[in-house]
Formats: sequence, C-alpha cells, structure tokens
Amino acid sequence: MTPPLPSVFLQAPIAHRALHDLSENRPENSRAAIRAAVEAGYGIEIDLQRTSDSRAMVFHDYDMTRLTGQPGPIQQVTATQAQATQLLHADDGIPTLDDVLAQVDGKVPLLIEFKDQDGAMGSNVGSLEADAVRALQGYDGPVALMSFNPNSVAELARLAPHLPRGLVTCSYQPKVELLPQKVCDHLRDIPDFDRVGASFISHEVADLSRPRVAELKARGVPVLCWTVRSAEQEAQARRVADNVTFEGYLAPHPG
Repeated sequence: MTPPLPSVFLQAPIAHRALHDLSENRPENSRAAIRAAVEAGYGIEIDLQRTSDSRAMVFHDYDMTRLTGQPGPIQQVTATQAQATQLLHADDGIPTLDDVLAQVDGKVPLLIEFKDQDGAMGSNVGSLEADAVRALQGYDGPVALMSFNPNSVAELARLAPHLPRGLVTCSYQPKVELLPQKVCDHLRDIPDFDRVGASFISHEVADLSRPRVAELKARGVPVLCWTVRSAEQEAQARRVADNVTFEGYLAPHPG
C-alpha cells in the first residue's frame, strides 16, 4: 500500500532549499537556511546529490561552481571533501543528509528531492537512494521523498516502502530541462504516477492548469507546487495547489 503524504505537508508553506537569503548569509540548502526555516516554523524542501563515495549530500547543483566557487561535479569528490568545501556566503561546508536530519530533528516537515543521477531520467539509479534511506533509518519526524525521475521514486518504493513518496513534475520543455524530446513527451503527462507508488506531486507553478494535474487532484492526490516567488503568485497557485514551495519572500502561515 502506498503511504499517504502526511497532512502536515499541507499546512505550513515549504521553504524552497530552506529559508535562504544571501543578504543574511544563508545560502540555499545550508545549515543557516535550515535553522532559519525551523525557527520560522516553515516546512523545508532540500535537494540531494551524491559524492564519489555514494554519500547523500544536501546540495542542488551537479557542479559545485555556483554555490561554492570551486569548479567540478560534486560526484567527483568524497563526502569528506564536500563537507570541507565552504559554501559561498557561509562559514561552513556542504552538509550531509545525516547532518540535516540531526539539525531538523523532526521539528518541521522535511521534503527531500533526489536529483536525477542517470542524466536522462533513466534507470541508472540506486546508490543515492540507498544512502538516503540508510540515513533516514530511525528518523522520527515528518518526511516525504520525491524526484523528477520516476525510476528513482520506484527505487525508493523498493528500499523504503513505508515512506511517502511523490513525483516532481513540470511542463518538460527540452531546451529548459536539457532532455531529449522523447523523454519530455513521455514524462509531461505524469504517466508513471501509479507505477511508482506515488502519493503526491510537486508541480511547476506556471503549469498548474495542465489537465493531468486536475485529473490527479480530482482523485484526491495532494498537489504541491514549485517555485512560488511572491504573494501574488501564491494566491494564484493556491487555486489549484494544496501547498506551495516558496522563496524570495515570507509566505504567510495559514490562519
């Protein structure tokens, strides 16, 4: 049986890559941004990439340049090296998933996105998912897992069938996603939702009018969305979405 998305994920807005703000020395996916989100009572969305020794790191990009100033793929360094690589606008390095789980400690919902490790949304996945599931063993707090790659979600279903999981979805434009037309055409209408045992989607905010989104919503599937960047955009998104993933402003708490 597919575990449902806990209702707490539909309450407080979710801070995209945690509550980051470079003017406050809180870069995305950093310990400082996570601390700020916890203190503000927001849910937190984080990203996972893997290192050369197959450890799950809380980091968005495949290449380290934008966020650390050090060029090169994160997949080509060890976890120890990644932890020692200082984030720009921060005093510390790239955190492991273990670090972040200890920091959040169940205080707020944690939405974890697994970045595609195959390169084309294919089936070459497994090591990132395995290390994340290891780290999550015994974690006592609301958590949900998701990925753009349906094969990653299917692997999570195999490794951790008790954890809620979903698909990150979008309009899939080849020039934007840097994927072949055939792959985009397949993924655009979310055909793998039932196959992978998903219980929610997190959909691109500009594409919430897609009929497939309405179809899933009519089935009772929770719809999250990304990335909302203003109160006006949030008001529009909430006509469809059950909750928002936001950045660049402080989303109001419900009530």
